[in-house]
This record gives sequence, structure tokens and C-alpha cells, in this order.
Amino acid sequence: MNPTIKPEAAPPAIPPAIIARRVIRAADRATLATGQRDAGGWPYPSLVLTALDHDASPLLLISDLADHTANIKADPRAGLLFDGTGGLAEPLTGPRVSVLGRMEVTDDPRHRARFLARHESASFYAGFGDFTVWRMVVERAHLVAGFGRIHWITAGDLLFRLSDTETLALREPDVVEHMNEDHADAVELYATVLLGQPGGGWKLTGVDPEGCDLRLGGRTSRLDFDHPVADAEAARMELVRLVRKARASLGETQA
Repeated sequence: MNPTIKPEAAPPAIPPAIIARRVIRAADRATLATGQRDAGGWPYPSLVLTALDHDASPLLLISDLADHTANIKADPRAGLLFDGTGGLAEPLTGPRVSVLGRMEVTDDPRHRARFLARHESASFYAGFGDFTVWRMVVERAHLVAGFGRIHWITAGDLLFRLSDTETLALREPDVVEHMNEDHADAVELYATVLLGQPGGGWKLTGVDPEGCDLRLGGRTSRLDFDHPVADAEAARMELVRLVRKARASLGETQA
């Protein structure tokens, strides 16, 4: 009698909130939808650059002279569409996330620093008097992850919660500077080996509890951690593990 062969268990499904956060964390731009104040509230879409706080709240640096800024001053309700379908032959099979919330001005210097780290070129105009950092207070999000994979997500599920997140947020500039100045080779391996990007001098622009952001000129990439990290030391250990993984895939001897 042949022994019974048990089928391999299917990997656990990734929760919709995690999929949504991966999409919005990977994006460096979005379509902003506001109500046009002088046209009866007609939807007004515009392209904006984005960054995210550590909890995944969207951050914008926008001019007071722009129509979308005047719109949110009149009505702070807004939507942001993050597109994760780039490079797909059939875009409608890929993920996209609409985040809904209310925009508010933030004077937190950490928010400005995080945006400018993500978009270094914005430093050229960030000091102009009419440019202000805004943060979206998320109310809910809508994920479409392909045909039939559609989910509404509450703010409580979408936003990342971790008691020690602030510890990492405060140390983030030190971690990023250390990696770029002392471990540029590791950053390049993250991009070229683990993410399959072409080489050329990638830089780390941010580290949050769920991964790190990289940039090379106008190209961005996102490296997700296998497990969330709570503080700078845990982030360091995860970054070390990832570079060892990259070197192992190249057959390099580990120190």
C-alpha cells in the first residue's frame, strides 16, 4: 500500500492591509483628488510627490499657489491614488490603493526631513515661503489587488502601530547616513541583487519598521523586511541579515 502523500500547505494569505502598505510605501508619487472649490466641488485630480511617515501616513510638500492646495484649505477631504501596477503587461491585474482622509498642515521637522530625504531635488524649492508640508489623517483605504481582490481597509488596520516606532524614527537619519557613508556596497547589493535593479550608486533614503527606501537618480525601489523592526538596533540587524543574504546569493564568503 502506497503511503499517503500530504499536499504541501499553501502559504498564508497576506492581509490586505499589509499589501496596501507595501504599495503606498513603494510609491514616490500619487494622484491627489480634491474638490475644486470654484467649480461646485467637481473632482480635481493632480500629480503630487509623496513620502510616508513611519506609520504609513502620507506626507506632501505642496505650494500654496497650487489649485489643489486651495481646494484642501476650503475642504480638507482628499484622496490619494497610489499605483503599484508599473511594468505589468496587464495593469488591471496589479495592485493600486486609494487612501481617503483629511489633509492637515504639519510643522513636525521630522516630516519635512523625511520628505526631503525621499525627494532630494525638492530641497531646491522647499525653503520657498509658499511651500508647506501636509499630512493626511487617514480615514480608510480601498485596495484593488487584481480581479476579484478588492477590500476596504479601516485606518486602524492600514496604519502601522508599534509601541517603539518613535525610537526608530528618531534614529533614522543616523541609520541612513551610516549605511550610505560606511556601507555603500551593501546598499548597492540590496538594489542590484535583492531587488534586481541595474547598478550605479544607489542610496538609502529612509528606514521604517517595515523596510527601507532606495533611490538612484529618478529611479526608486523598496526593500521590505521579512519581519517588522521596533528600533534602530533591530533595523541594523535586519540590514545585516539582508546583505548577508545578497552576498550568499552571489557565493561570497561571509565575514
